[in-house]
Amino acid sequence: MTPAISLSGIGHAFDGAVALAAVDLTVMRGECMALLGPSGAGKSTLLALMDGRLRGWSGAAEVLNAALSAHQPPRRQMRADTGFIFQDFALVERQSVYQNVMNGRLGRTSHWGSLWGRFNDRDHAVVGAVLRDTGLADLAERRADQLSGGQRQRVAIARCLAQEPKLILADEPVSNLDPAHAEKVLELITGAARKRGIGVVFTSHQPELSQRFADRVVGLRDGRILFDHPAGLVSESDIAGLYHGAIPDPQLRVVS
Repeated sequence: MTPAISLSGIGHAFDGAVALAAVDLTVMRGECMALLGPSGAGKSTLLALMDGRLRGWSGAAEVLNAALSAHQPPRRQMRADTGFIFQDFALVERQSVYQNVMNGRLGRTSHWGSLWGRFNDRDHAVVGAVLRDTGLADLAERRADQLSGGQRQRVAIARCLAQEPKLILADEPVSNLDPAHAEKVLELITGAARKRGIGVVFTSHQPELSQRFADRVVGLRDGRILFDHPAGLVSESDIAGLYHGAIPDPQLRVVS
């Protein structure tokens, strides 16, 4: 198995405040990893770096065998290979479910096709299959602004899957949902990814759900990795230390 993400010595600061500090992390292809940590831990910053949207960082980063630049955005093909599910859904409110999901195909069309919104038979076939997989086929013609929160999140997931990514990054994908819907959404993301052999990295504040749906859990606090364990080996003391304990000396960190 080869790495989907390889980070070495990653550092970043916002207005002099440390956001990431000497982060070393490898995520294998097909692996599902959860990033846990309190607000301000650096989870979203780290995800933005993996997505190629962060600028001014230090260290070395490679995603899907392509080196990231701290100063320039990734090439269009690389952007298409990495799908992102946003916390606020980022839907086009006045467009239908079908149109929103079709937007995921924009990175897979020609430059002019993406500008004019011209899609071919394969694009429509991919969108149709994704709508069925996500249980949205019956809502295809409904406008996004007429959907519930859970339905909107499913549309965001379907749009990402329609992109046919090789890696999915999800920033707090269930933070706006009640526990029952949160469970269903994480099951949908991780199940669809595993079915397609796609790696997933998602951020979360919910340790129990993260341990249930991820293969591996990484604890991040104040921009530093505190633990990195298989999901089944994360202990109550790991979680307590992550949210309530003092930050240990990084030289003493044990990685499973």
